[in-house]
Amino acid sequence: MSKKNSNVILREEFKNFDDLSNIYFIFKKKLNSSKKKIFLIAVSGGPDSLALTALSKAYSYNNKCKIYHVLVDHNLRKNSSNEALSVKKLLKKNNINLIILKNKKLINKNIQSQAREIRYELLTNFCKKKKINTILTAHNLEDQVETFFIRLSRGSGLQGLSSMKEVHKINKKISLVRPLLNIKKIQLIKISKIIFNKYYKDPSNNNKKYLRTRIRSFRKILEESGINYDQIFKSIKNLGLSRDTLNLYFNKIYEEVTIIKNKQIIINLKIFNNLNQEMKIKVFSKAIKVITKSYYPTRSKKVMNLVDNIVKKNNVKLTLGGCLILREKDHIIIKKLKKIRYF
Repeated sequence: MSKKNSNVILREEFKNFDDLSNIYFIFKKKLNSSKKKIFLIAVSGGPDSLALTALSKAYSYNNKCKIYHVLVDHNLRKNSSNEALSVKKLLKKNNINLIILKNKKLINKNIQSQAREIRYELLTNFCKKKKINTILTAHNLEDQVETFFIRLSRGSGLQGLSSMKEVHKINKKISLVRPLLNIKKIQLIKISKIIFNKYYKDPSNNNKKYLRTRIRSFRKILEESGINYDQIFKSIKNLGLSRDTLNLYFNKIYEEVTIIKNKQIIINLKIFNNLNQEMKIKVFSKAIKVITKSYYPTRSKKVMNLVDNIVKKNNVKLTLGGCLILREKDHIIIKKLKKIRYF
C-alpha cells in the first residue's frame, strides 16, 4: 500500500475496516483513560509491535500527545544492527521516527530472561531522560495464554497463573501498559500488512530450545482436542480477579510486617511467623523486588527455600536475588548486596 493511502487509513482511524476500527476504538479508549500526553512505544519489528506502532500513530494524528517509538537492539545476532535499521527505514516511510537503543552488555545465559531485563532497563532509563511515565508494549491474547502455560509448567500459584496485568508499575514513576492483551495476533498481523505491507520475523520464535516456542507449537494439538485459546483466556481473566482481591489483603499485611529504614527493609519476625506460607513468600518476594528495583520477582521456589531457612535458624545470613538477608533477634533485615570492585 502506498504511503499516502496508509496515512489516510491512520488519520481516518481505520473507518473502512470494521474489525480494525473496533480495535482502534478500544486502544483509543484505554489511552484516553490514562490521561497521559507522552508515551513510549516498545518496537521490535514483529507484527504485534508494528500494529501497536500503527495504532499509536493513528492516535497521535487525532490527539495532542508526544509519542516515542523505541527499538532495543540486543546485539544477539550478527545482523541485528542491520535488522534494526531496516525497521527504522520501514517506519520512516510512514513519517515515524524510530529511536534505536543498543545493548552493550554480554548476554550469554538465560538468554530470553536476561534480554528482557536489559530491554526494560534501557527503556526505563530512556523514559527517565525524556520524562516519560508510560511504556506501551504489544503483548496480545496469544502471549497471555503462552505465559499461562509457561508458569503452569513451573508450578506457579495464583499470582503466576493469572499471568500479565494490563497495567504494571515498573517503579514509582513509570508504568508498563499492555493495551492489546485482549486482541488476537491474527488481527495485529492484518494491521501490519495494511499499513506497512510487511513485518519482520524473529528467528528465535522458531527455536525449540525456548520453552515459549515449544508451547506455541502445541496450539494446534490443543485446539483439535477442543481446548481453544479464547476459553483459556477467560480463565486467566477470572484468575486475575482473584489475584487482585488477594493483593488488596496482602498489601495491608505487608504494611504491618515491614518498615523501610536506611535503605533496608526490616520485617517484624513476630508478625511474620503468624503468616501462612503463601503470605511469607509474598512478603519476601515483594521486599526483594523493592530493594533491587527489579522488574521481575524472584522465583517462588527459591523464596520458599529462603523462608524455610530463615525461620528455622537464628543469626543466619543468606543471599538471594541480589540481596543480603539477615536474621537478628526479632527482625529480618533485607538490604542490597554491595558490588565487589576489582582493581
